[in-house]
Parts: sequence; structure tokens; C-alpha cells
Amino acid sequence: MRHQTIYFKHQPRIIAVSTIAGTKECEGIVGRYVETALNDDMYGESTYEKAECKMLSHVIDGAIINAGLERHEVDMIVSGDLLNQIISASFAARDYSVPFLGVYGACSTMAESLAVASAFIDGGYCDHVVAATGSHFASAERQYRYPLELGTTRPPQSQWTVTGAGGALLSRSGDGIRITAATLGKVVDYGVTDVNNMGAAMAPAAADTILTHFRETGESPSQYDLIVTGDLGALGSRILKDLTWEKGLDISENHVDCGEIIYNVIEDEFQGGSGAGCSAVVLNSYLHAKMMTGSLRRILFVATGALLSTVSSGQGESIPCIAHGVVLER
Repeated sequence: MRHQTIYFKHQPRIIAVSTIAGTKECEGIVGRYVETALNDDMYGESTYEKAECKMLSHVIDGAIINAGLERHEVDMIVSGDLLNQIISASFAARDYSVPFLGVYGACSTMAESLAVASAFIDGGYCDHVVAATGSHFASAERQYRYPLELGTTRPPQSQWTVTGAGGALLSRSGDGIRITAATLGKVVDYGVTDVNNMGAAMAPAAADTILTHFRETGESPSQYDLIVTGDLGALGSRILKDLTWEKGLDISENHVDCGEIIYNVIEDEFQGGSGAGCSAVVLNSYLHAKMMTGSLRRILFVATGALLSTVSSGQGESIPCIAHGVVLER
């Protein structure tokens, strides 16, 4: 490790992926690549939280099956979500007789899970690890903002939490996308207090990690087909490009944001998508497919997370944020 960047000598492979997403998420371009499209956001369950947990279990099993493995051949599950005490991930893990590491990075959890899983494989401690996360629009709204039943008006700076989950099975060998490096982020807080303005809150953290990555690796943005952020949305994406440009790094030519991709930023989605499921679904469906067909060869995947809670917001705290970067190569 050199400062914040880890280089993986053995380059763990993503040998299988699995995704599931709600009806709204499957209306856009990503819907063509999602493995399982829901026609009921409740997923046959009695609560949104149970539906979220079921989605996460679905992609964990899906990644294992798609890799041609059995549950007992998986050495570890690394997963998290947005809910208190990461109950979706923890409750899903109780159905597997597999070591479990619960991680919390809010919407950055997919990148964090990939980095942690890669470190265990690269160090020789595991052969097969599942990295997964997800979110649900209704459960996130109830926890962080207002229950849907209140019919609260959404402000124009807001994003739509993605109903969906994505999982990847990482292996020490095999054919697949290689994870060659990871840049671990620091907590960054620019004093934003608006819980509806996630893009503005998280953009500085994304900028810090991206700037750190290029400073420590000595590379340039042109060496990547895409620099992908997790869920800054349209507003946050513009702020990110301004922040990096001010520091002498121009990422405007190849930067895209999962929050913009998943809904195509049509009028009623305001700034686009957010939530832990946003980058997880886009990465493990659309971007994975593009890399496997050779349309994309090298990606810097930087998922972003707002580390707030209802308690901290209620006490007037600002929103600390983080972003983790993972280099994916085909």
C-alpha cells in the first residue's frame, strides 16, 4: 500500500455477477442488462425492509450459481446496506453457513465490499468471496427522510433511491474482470446539511479520492475508458468535475455517474438515482456487460457514500461523506 492506494499483486477476478432491480429502474437502459426485473417492488413480502433483504439474498445466491459454485465453496460474504445495523445484509447472511463481514459505507458500500474482498483474496486467505449490497426506495425514504404515506413534496435537488441489489463473486483465478488496485477514501465534510442534496454533499469526497488516486498512481484520466462515480446524480456530477478541474485534473471527457445512467435523468427523477443499490446494479449489469464484450477495457469505479443518520441530522450535524475507488480491467 502506498498511502491510500492498494495494488493487488494477484489481481482477483470477478467471475460472476447477479443483479435485481425494481420496475422504475428497469425502464431505462440498465433494465436491458439486469438479470432479474421485479414487477412488484414489495417482492412478495409484507414490508419494504423484508423485500430489501430478499433482494440481497437473491443476488448473493445468483452470483454463486452463476459462478458454478455451491454455497459451501464460498469462503466469505462481504456485504452491507443503508438500514440501521445493516439489517438487510446481516439478516441475509444468517441463511448461509459462511463467514460474514458486514461493512457500512452507505452508498459507497459496493466499492468498499470489492476492496475488502479483493484484499482477502490477494492475501491468500480466501479463494471465493461474494461482495454485495442493495437498497430500496421506500425503506430508505422511511429511515432518512419521510415515510411515503406522508406524501411529502420532493425538492428539485433530490435523488431517487434505487430499488435493487447487485452482487459479484470474486475468485483467485478464472476468466473475468480483474481488480488491480483500490484507493481507499477519507471522510470529507464540506458542511452540507440538506439531507435531500446528496450530490452536493458527496461530490467533495469523490473529488478527494479521484485526485488522490491519480496523484499516487501517476496515471492520467485518459488511461481509463471511464471514470465512474456511484450516485452523485446530475448536480453532484457537475460539482465533481468543477472541483477536480480547479485542482488541475480534467475528467470531463470520460466521467459518468451511475445515478445519471440508471434513470437516464428523465424529468420525474430530478437529479437521478442514489442508494447503495445504485452503483451495485449499474456496475454488475450494464458496466460488467460492456467490459465482458470488450466495449470497455479499464474503469475507475468510485462509489460515494453519505455517512449520515437520522440522529445526526436531527441534532443539526452536517453530512460527512466518503468515496472508495476500485480499478477494474479486462
